Amino acid sequence: MNKKFFVAWAVVFVVWMLGSFVVHGVLLNADYASLPNMFRQETDAQKYFPFMLLAHVILAGAFVWIYARGAEAKPWLGQGLRFGAAVAFLTVIPTYTIYYAVQPMPGVAVVKQIVFDGILLLILGAVVAFLQRNPNRA
Repeated sequence: MNKKFFVAWAVVFVVWMLGSFVVHGVLLNADYASLPNMFRQETDAQKYFPFMLLAHVILAGAFVWIYARGAEAKPWLGQGLRFGAAVAFLTVIPTYTIYYAVQPMPGVAVVKQIVFDGILLLILGAVVAFLQRNPNRA
């Protein structure tokens, strides 16, 4: 792990936090507000925000670490998009599908969660690939 790794970790953390705010705090806000018994009220949720920060620090570090270990001598953008898609298929799609099976979440909201978080992971994949690119690679 070098400076490039830690810079990528920090940037991915910031982009992920901002992206998650856009997805869950803006785009899905009305969907969540219509389910007051499934989610914490905003005033209560504020107390748990440090856990959200911790989770995103861990997510960003793992995301960069896994990408850095598997990067090949291929164009960075394609690799980043593939990586983001792989992570979405490993995490976002099955997680929200499982939540749908066990929680009374409207199907439309689940589809939005999958689509929006899937797009966010594609963006994050491109960001990490850009930050981890090697000029000596193809």
